[in-house]
Amino acid sequence: MSAEPQRWVMLARILRPRGNKGEVAVELLTDFPERLKEMGEVFLRDGTGKNEPRPVSVKVFWIDQNHRGQAVYHFEGCASISEAEKFRGMDVLIPFEQRVTLPTGKYFVSDLVGCSVFERAAEPAVGSSSPGLLASAPMLVGTVSDVQMTGEDVAGTPLLMINTRNGELLIPLAEDICTRIDPAARRIDVVLPEGLRDLNSGA
Repeated sequence: MSAEPQRWVMLARILRPRGNKGEVAVELLTDFPERLKEMGEVFLRDGTGKNEPRPVSVKVFWIDQNHRGQAVYHFEGCASISEAEKFRGMDVLIPFEQRVTLPTGKYFVSDLVGCSVFERAAEPAVGSSSPGLLASAPMLVGTVSDVQMTGEDVAGTPLLMINTRNGELLIPLAEDICTRIDPAARRIDVVLPEGLRDLNSGA
């Protein structure tokens, strides 16, 4: 039985050399850039993703205060612009097992994409004698294709983008709607508010 392939988490993408001592500017692709200061080793892979990532020691890392969303790496053994140029376009990775642990109720987008979404009936009102609601099985709505995040400095609820047989459906990633989220089982159970489907279809 063959071992499972190593999974990776992308932290950044190298943009270009920066300065004349071998540093490189990178585009940050993580929500936790401060954590990168503590990493003495990362892995680099060319932008095609075909080659195996190779380890490289980090000499210095800092977040670029002048360019939003960027940072600077100085790797061990890289001491010139020409040497830094060789890193252009490479991805900066860490093994999947080393990614940050999120608090309860928070999820990585990559954990949600691909999950099957099932619609459950709303709980019947107290005293209701409607056995049909209790007996109805969850119905498959579709599969999560992406998560639509709110804009910068804009409050709101992220939206699950669901591929269904009737097109795309947007479902708020809210506790009262997404009643069960189980990334390990690749499943999300939802209770859809009345009219949500019509709102998505523009009816």
